[in-house]
Amino acid sequence: MSDVTLAVDAMGGDHGVPVTVPAVGRVLSRHSSLHIILVGNPDVLAPALAKAGLEGHARVSIEPASEVVAMDDPVAVALRQKKDSSMRVAINLVKESRAQAAVSAGNTGALMAVSRFVLKTLPGIDRPAICTAIPSAKGHCHMLDLGANVDSQPEHLLQFAQMGQAVVRAVDGLSQPRVALLNIGEEDIKGNEQIKEAAALMQAAEDLNYVGFVEGNGIFLGDVDVVVCDGFVGNVSLKTMEGVATMIGGMIREEIGRSWWRKLSGLFSLPVLNGLKRRMDPERYNGASLVGLNGVVVKSHGGTGEAGFTSALEVALLEARRNVPALIRDAVAPLVRASEQPAS
Repeated sequence: MSDVTLAVDAMGGDHGVPVTVPAVGRVLSRHSSLHIILVGNPDVLAPALAKAGLEGHARVSIEPASEVVAMDDPVAVALRQKKDSSMRVAINLVKESRAQAAVSAGNTGALMAVSRFVLKTLPGIDRPAICTAIPSAKGHCHMLDLGANVDSQPEHLLQFAQMGQAVVRAVDGLSQPRVALLNIGEEDIKGNEQIKEAAALMQAAEDLNYVGFVEGNGIFLGDVDVVVCDGFVGNVSLKTMEGVATMIGGMIREEIGRSWWRKLSGLFSLPVLNGLKRRMDPERYNGASLVGLNGVVVKSHGGTGEAGFTSALEVALLEARRNVPALIRDAVAPLVRASEQPAS
């Protein structure tokens, strides 16, 4: 298997180096052909590498960066003022082909803006999108856009569909992923004009396995592989899912702790509860892809722990090996050809 190099924004996120460096150690132990460029302050990274047992590691190097994009930094600050941030330098390494993918747990808006500015979008893609795996009853599906665009047009939703299908073909190995459009009902008459126009475009698209509308509850049933929506709806949906999962987990702990008898019963239920936790663990699904760019960029949740950041690194490694940007370029090629044809 050919070598892959990941550029890691080691300073970004809520925790920074205490999470990113140990996660790098984990993923290196799993993949002998993986190389890591840790981007950040060398004076901070060196002792962290020593603590993690990675000092002098043959497949780890440090790329200096003097600035850090804070989680509350405005996009303009990250883009125009902090040109030597660990985030910007990591993305520059992808642009320079020194790395095949970049991973950051930093500010989402800043990461999207910097990535788009440095890497540019693929031909035929007007707007990049945020795509991630969502657990379902039969495994998972992929959903996009999750917040990059809040005013998408029907043409953009079609592009999201093509990109989502390409991602699922690459990472899940499905030749014909089932692509659905998120709507308030499954009937053709439901939805606003934006959704209806997008549905018509998807039905007419070449090589798109469009299966129709899916409602919010259908995301979790396992009957579709790609769920398409605009960024406003997608982000609200994602945050709602996270809130419900947190609430259910808290309720279970609260109910078990109400009495000694319930605590004892909880011990007998522990295998079931642990199994449920593994299937729904957000760290297992951590790592959202910024699709539509001339390069692989993966966004890790800012507050994730070591296991979650490891998952994000795994996503970046897989997408780099499968060359997802090239697959997306091929997927949207028919859209590019159609746009280049003279009007009759």
